Amino acid sequence: MVKLESQRLYFRELESDDDEKLFELDSDQEVHKYLESAVINIDQCREAIKNIQNQYKLNGTGRMAVIIKETNEFIGWAGLKLEHNINGHESFYDIGYRFIKRYWGKGYATEATQFFINYGFNIMKIDKICAFVDKDNIASRKVLEKSGLKFIEMFKDDDNEEAWYEIFNPQ
Repeated sequence: MVKLESQRLYFRELESDDDEKLFELDSDQEVHKYLESAVINIDQCREAIKNIQNQYKLNGTGRMAVIIKETNEFIGWAGLKLEHNINGHESFYDIGYRFIKRYWGKGYATEATQFFINYGFNIMKIDKICAFVDKDNIASRKVLEKSGLKFIEMFKDDDNEEAWYEIFNPQ
């Protein structure tokens, strides 16, 4: 297997013992400001980990734990996910990320996004990677744009106004 690492980070499959850190991430209301409501108990995180582990088996990819190389700290998740039936797209690879608040503003989201774009194009041989984000989530939109994704359009998803982004494999 290809070693999944960038300059400051490494990426691995989410494991059952990531539950407490995932709870720290997903129970924070500020992290979930532009998302569905935050989780209220750790069992929800345990179920999410099982679902993501199933995605690894079914699709060969899914969101990955993001770890700082220097300290071995779990700081969030990032990666590619096979999505279905969003914004008129039957099936597509979505790039996403979510980080524990104290790690915001350090460039980790951009570093992880750029890594997974490169991985998707060069290792997985994906033709196009998409992303969608709440229209008001300016920080996340900047990460996508800095990573090379282009804004395509606004669309409604469950009554939320979302911004749709795409990037095509240059090869």
